[in-house]
Amino acid sequence: MHYARNAWYVAGWTQDFLAEKPFAITILEKPLVIWRTKGGTLHALEDRCVHRMAPLSLGRCEGEKLRCMYHGLLFNTDGKVVEIPGQELIPANARVKNYAVVERHSWVWVWMGEAEHADPSLIPPAVGLDDPDYILGHGQIDYAAEARLINDNLLDFSHLTYVHANSFQSGPEFAQIPPRIIPLDRGVRVQRWITGQPGSGMRATEEPVDTWQCYDFLIPGVLLMWSGQYPVGTAEKLEHGPPAMEDAISGLNFTSQAVTPMAGKTARYFFSWGPHCRHGDESKRDAMMQLAAMAFDEDKVMIEAQQRVIDQSPDARIMPTSHDRSVTLFNRLVKKLAAQDEEKATHQAA
Repeated sequence: MHYARNAWYVAGWTQDFLAEKPFAITILEKPLVIWRTKGGTLHALEDRCVHRMAPLSLGRCEGEKLRCMYHGLLFNTDGKVVEIPGQELIPANARVKNYAVVERHSWVWVWMGEAEHADPSLIPPAVGLDDPDYILGHGQIDYAAEARLINDNLLDFSHLTYVHANSFQSGPEFAQIPPRIIPLDRGVRVQRWITGQPGSGMRATEEPVDTWQCYDFLIPGVLLMWSGQYPVGTAEKLEHGPPAMEDAISGLNFTSQAVTPMAGKTARYFFSWGPHCRHGDESKRDAMMQLAAMAFDEDKVMIEAQQRVIDQSPDARIMPTSHDRSVTLFNRLVKKLAAQDEEKATHQAA
């Protein structure tokens, strides 16, 4: 499966990157070392010493530089070797690739294309854990499955009716009523009203409400979703268009989620979720996170089993349904951007 390379991928939560403690992660089959200097600045390099291929993630931070702790080669933040113990001459090609890295929305993002082409304006506008409007919990899950399968799952919520019947207690509406799909420049927007039904899961209500749900799913695989409950008749009054967030009468909440392809058929899934500060507190957040743990485990069981079937059925082909429009649009966009990345790389190498 191809992925867009000129894009920002989540490498981890900001609090997991401790000062002068190299952090190793593989993204898009590329082993990386990310380190935070004593002053707080983040840097990222290919996780490979040019001498004997030892991982630089086992190295030692020295100011802004990183020393390989096998034979002592010292690398600067551009990936260039600036010192070889016992040798004055440093070959011109003694360097590894450096990557642009940015800290934003409580995540550390790495641009997997050429660092000089990194565009911070393309970082998806997630909601960080320090956002004053929301009380968010957070976590991450490692999958023995391709990132693409997790993306597909997040792009098609018709599975909520079945996979999450026990956790979210989703009704038949998710499977029976397709959402509105809006193409975006770097993703898709999915909007849905469920009208005149009691709220379910953590947003359960005794009285019927109109529930609004809207999310953007953005390159490279980032979901940003808010939802809330409104008086019955709101959807009809708005002609099934989007409501004002501040008009929600209950259940207003936000979730940021990111899927990062790692090595082989493995991926890491980052998520945060919680209520708006006017619609909940820390206890509500904790209950929501307990529910999320149950639901995300349901997803993991299904998606990893799906990956095993795919591996055992190399000649089988999927049969799309009407719910696959968002999946198809997003995957076409990924394929287009990946092809553009490959064309640029070929042109630069020529």
